[in-house]
Amino acid sequence: MNTSMLETMTTDSTRTGHVTLETGAAPIKAWTVGVPFEAEAEAQLRRVAQLPFIHKWVAVMPDVHAGIGATVGSVIATTKAIIPAAVGVDIGCGMMAVRTTLAASDLPDNLHTVRTAIEAAVPHGRTDHGGANDRGAWHDLPASVGSAWAELEPGFTELTAKHRHVAHGATARQLGTLGTGNHFIEVCLDESDRVWFMLHSGSRGVGNRIGSYFIELAKKDMRTWQINLPDADLAYLPEGTDHFRDYWQAVSWAQSFAAKNRELMMQAVVAAVANELPPFELTDMAVNCHHNYVAREKHFGANVMVTRKGAVKAGFGDLGIIPGSMGAKSFIVRGKGNEESFSSCSHGAGRKMSRTKAKKLFTVKDHEEATRGIECRKDAEVIDETPAAYKSIDDVMKAQAELVDVVHTLRQVVCVKG
Repeated sequence: MNTSMLETMTTDSTRTGHVTLETGAAPIKAWTVGVPFEAEAEAQLRRVAQLPFIHKWVAVMPDVHAGIGATVGSVIATTKAIIPAAVGVDIGCGMMAVRTTLAASDLPDNLHTVRTAIEAAVPHGRTDHGGANDRGAWHDLPASVGSAWAELEPGFTELTAKHRHVAHGATARQLGTLGTGNHFIEVCLDESDRVWFMLHSGSRGVGNRIGSYFIELAKKDMRTWQINLPDADLAYLPEGTDHFRDYWQAVSWAQSFAAKNRELMMQAVVAAVANELPPFELTDMAVNCHHNYVAREKHFGANVMVTRKGAVKAGFGDLGIIPGSMGAKSFIVRGKGNEESFSSCSHGAGRKMSRTKAKKLFTVKDHEEATRGIECRKDAEVIDETPAAYKSIDDVMKAQAELVDVVHTLRQVVCVKG
């Protein structure tokens, strides 16, 4: 914890498990007791808190770390305005998990064939600079993807008629695909050795185009209206304007694309592993949740827009997913509906260092040791995702004990990375 925070916070941890930072504007409430909270992330949050349309306070989750434009692990409730950079460019990114009737004893001793079956069934990664030969996109749409796109296409056509730039790039070809970075597909075991499938992805390239386009549009509006901001990346769209309406339409569409993307990948995973494992069924335990998104909600008597950038909705009884890093535990959780956090929780462990630093600090041997016993890639290209690059998931879960209850604890046995 940095010196400036120690000088400005009041500690409520014995009562509520969070700390409050006074900013001279909206307070910051942070569920970060016992976890790192770097100065750069705090500085970003303080700039957000200066905006005049913040509702009550800014909530900070224990996986907090500095992001591009806005802080990852932040929950921002606003009235009559929305900040496109606070949603970010991976619009609708989130998690999906399903429990099966399989047990650990049903899995083969060598899980390599399971991993390769998943890799063959779901396009992942990125080649050819995202061009026609990109391995991370479909060359011929499967029937299920074509049907899903037929439902999404009218909304996309309406959007691109007004904002043509968003149309430039792969869209339908990336529906039902994983992507790169920290996106993954896993086979996991829970505390009773039951088998789960879990994955992490979002709206792919089209979400990036929508996010980037409207971030720049908001910045242009700020210059036109000569509005000074604590950070240019916090450019906002006022409710009632054409750009606000168009962004709301676009971000809502991207969130639908992201949810459908995860559903299609899960269908492909189930079909692929069915050829490698004994017969099984899916149970009624399934979760599909966003953690980079905006929604209209009611908090403290007011109708507001809640932007969760790297945070999961944890209303009373809501099921959510909090994944660890490669080699670490993950959790299926049930929300406690804590209003102080705007009914939110963390979206993962949270990075404790940049990707560049991780690649310099760790070796392939380090990564092999950290992922021992897990069927996954163990090469230099995934060093930035090695477990030591992330915060301790146990510390993160302890810091948000008042936000969620743990329903299931999962451990990976197979991990597919982009």
